[in-house]
Parts: sequence; C-alpha cells; structure tokens
Amino acid sequence: MKKILIIQNKRIGDVLISSVIANNIKKIFPESRIDFMAYDFTTGVLENNPNIDIIIPINEKELKKIPNLIKMIRKVRKERYDIIFDPYSKLQSRLICYFSKAEYRIGNKRKHKKLPLSFYSHPINLLDEKSHICGKAIEDRINLITSVFPLENPDYEPKITLQSAEKIYPKLDKYKHPVLMLGILGSTPQKSMPYEYIAELVDYITSNYKVHILFNYAPNQKTEADKIYEMCTNKESIILDIYEDSIRGFVRLMYACDLMVANEGGIVHIAKALNKPTFTIFSPYVNKDHWASFEDGKQHESIHLLEEKPDLFDTFTFEERKKIEENPHDLYKQLTPEMIIPKLEQFLNLHIKK
Repeated sequence: MKKILIIQNKRIGDVLISSVIANNIKKIFPESRIDFMAYDFTTGVLENNPNIDIIIPINEKELKKIPNLIKMIRKVRKERYDIIFDPYSKLQSRLICYFSKAEYRIGNKRKHKKLPLSFYSHPINLLDEKSHICGKAIEDRINLITSVFPLENPDYEPKITLQSAEKIYPKLDKYKHPVLMLGILGSTPQKSMPYEYIAELVDYITSNYKVHILFNYAPNQKTEADKIYEMCTNKESIILDIYEDSIRGFVRLMYACDLMVANEGGIVHIAKALNKPTFTIFSPYVNKDHWASFEDGKQHESIHLLEEKPDLFDTFTFEERKKIEENPHDLYKQLTPEMIIPKLEQFLNLHIKK
C-alpha cells in the first residue's frame, strides 16, 4: 500500500482546489492511504472527502516556530511516505519534503527559478498558461500528477462531500424567494471592493429581483459588514440573523442557498464545489486566468477590470501583479457598479425572476 501525503499550507480556496490531487491520485493507487496536511482553519472543506484518509491540521503561526517545524519534519519522516505532493512549495513544506526521504517528492517551481536544494525528486515547472476551463491553478495541480504518473481522464472539479444531515438547513425554510449569498468583503482588504460600490450592487439586486440576500464575511469583519448594511436602502431584503462562523457551517448554509455573488476568494470555490451558480468580482491584482474556474457565461461568470479596460495594463506579469497588489484601491475604484451591473444582470436573469 502506498502512503501519500499532500501538503497545502495556504488559504481555503487553495486547499479545496488541491483536493483534486487526492481525487486523482486515488484513481492511480486505489489501495493507497492519502493524508492531507493543511492549516486548521481550512480543513472544513476536506471533511468527508472519500479520497482523503487522514486530515492533518496545523496551526499557521505555530508551524513558523523552528522547534515546531522540526517536530513536524520528524513526524512526517517517521511516517515513511512513499509520495509527497507540495503544490504551494513554500520553505516550510519544502523542508518537510526534503527531510522526509520519500521516494517521490513532487512540487511546483517557477521555470526561471533554480531551487537551492534538491527539495523535490521531481520539481515540476508551473504551466505557462491555462488550456482548460478549470483554470490554471487547478491545471497546475493536475500537472503535478501527470508529469510523474500516467493518468487517464483527469477529474478537474473539486468536490465537497456532505453527509445527509448536513444537507438539511431549516433556518432558511421560511423564506419564499431565492436566497443569494453575497460575499461583501474579500478575504483581505486588497480583495474587497469599495463599500459604497457593494451597497450600490445590493440596492440594484434588491430593487430588481425577488430575492433574499445573505451577507458573508469573516467573523473579524463584522464591524465592516455593518457599515455596508447601513449604506443599503432595501434592508428588508437582507437577512441579518443567519450567519455561520465556521467553514463547515458555511458549507451547509451555502448548500441551502441558490446562488452566489462575491468578491473573489475561497467562498467562491466552495460554492462551485457545491454546484451553485456564481458571479465573481475579481480584484485588479488577481490573475483571472489562474483563479477563474469553469466559467461558461451561464453557471459561472465573472468580471475583471483588466478585461473591461485592457489599456490600463500593458502586461500582467508576476512582478507587475505584486506591484498592483500593494495598492489596488485606485484601480478597484475604476471597476464601478455601472461597469459591473450589465454583466451581473445577464447572470441574474438566468437564475432569478425579476
């Protein structure tokens, strides 16, 4: 039996899309044991996945402490994994791979970069560009497998598995109109639209469609969410008394909703994994080709300033993206509601009655 470890020490969306590694490597080694190491606040998207045997939750801050990292390296080495996948490839996970002595240590690297140590037995170059509707982030993870092992008919779609009890969410039973989950704030300030823009979009939706709106935000963003709520006109269409502060709770709530409109982030990937229609608003610094997945103009749609005003960017290199990320707010202000609404309207007309 092969023992396989997947390390994805990053955010919720990254962890969810990296679960496609487990789903596909299980096809190649059906009798294998697959462990998945991820930050403890992200593991809710992995629960009940039939292709993951053991979830290894780790604390982000604690793992940065050298003694704790050494303990984790020793723990992984003791497990004697045969194969380790490291899609994010940060220093901590590289060191875990290096000292694991696994026969197959498979990780991503940038084509123009040379690794200082042989962290991986199989260093795999990141793809130059996307070639599949799933988006480059997912393609890069599938590429980690196909560059080393033969894989027929890869499954590109991340999935969230719910138990029967989790599919029941009685709190929404009393609402007669479709329920729209609105991701009003991004996971970071750089991924969040100006508050007045969000309020204008809320007013447009509630004035033109028979719909109930739920606000989604991180627990530490409650004060900011209240500010946006106070700026909205049709407050009676906004449900304030239903909120889930855990990932698994949000998964249950999103499963009970009808569709999502949101700033780009992990919650969008959750909604897609639950097969819910999504409309995504991308921050100017986010590479849409990398993170936009399964967009067909119907079930999943999005908007990015780069597409609406391509003259603002001559190129969109990694270095330029990092510069924009430092201060995206001036560019974000140019992605106005007047620019978003025509595209949003086309999306909503497919899923909600006016």
